[in-house]
Amino acid sequence: MNYTGGKFKLLPQILPFFPDGISTFVDLFCGGGNVGANAICRNVIFNDSDKNLSLLLNAFKNLDENIIFQWIEETIDTYGLSKSSEFGYDYYQCNSSEGLGKYNRERFYKLRDDFNRQDTRDYRYYVILYVLIVYAFNNQIRFNVEGYFNLPVGKRDFNKAMQKKLSNFIQRLHEIECRFMHEDFRNIDFERLTENDFVYADPPYLITCAAYNENGGWGKEKETSLLELLDTLNERHIRFALSNVLTSKGKSNSLLIDWLGEHPDYHCHHLNFNYSNSNYQTKDRTSGSDEVLITNY
Repeated sequence: MNYTGGKFKLLPQILPFFPDGISTFVDLFCGGGNVGANAICRNVIFNDSDKNLSLLLNAFKNLDENIIFQWIEETIDTYGLSKSSEFGYDYYQCNSSEGLGKYNRERFYKLRDDFNRQDTRDYRYYVILYVLIVYAFNNQIRFNVEGYFNLPVGKRDFNKAMQKKLSNFIQRLHEIECRFMHEDFRNIDFERLTENDFVYADPPYLITCAAYNENGGWGKEKETSLLELLDTLNERHIRFALSNVLTSKGKSNSLLIDWLGEHPDYHCHHLNFNYSNSNYQTKDRTSGSDEVLITNY
């Protein structure tokens, strides 16, 4: 599923590092759920502190794929949003470089306003939320303190590539046994995990900024708590993997670097980092970035 910060493009590099024979896979900061959904495991726990995101994934698990696509198409048609997969960019007097934001802007804001007025939080509500994410800036999800979705319009729409990825994603959720949680990672009970289980952590990165790292976001206190949790899992011989960056755009995560230095038994795998579409307003996206996967096995 398209979601900012997702690891879809890094899956070919990350998945080979995961061990075989996982009983339960815990996707601790699941975001769009792409890692947990693609892990070779039948039982997955998806957790994210964003309740709306967790309930959206739960809707995809419980709804028939045809119903989901029907509701998506009905929403797009009701608000007259662009359908570039059918009509192309020229039809909307737009081009691929500048995107479809100029055409969709007022239509998107009408949809956003109507969505924010809804009181019923049923499955259809969350499918409409998905449409907002698709047409929003960078496929992000962000609610303000009053509970209103407040992202501006983005450049893209529900194109063929996105349709195919969503279909594959829904089918995968229907194939596996999965549970959805929306807890602060510090409040989760890990006592039931055994040596056959696995925890994957992809937290907000301490030295970067994004919509999911706002409103109090992620600071040194949470980073320290997560590293302590991983140490506790290691003491219980529970395998884990941590996605993070050691350096990014001239900044270094000294907390993470020092932690690695204290644990020579942990392994730091350097990845070929490239999110070419992560933020189309950011220049020099990859300069000095060292994306890593840290494992205790």
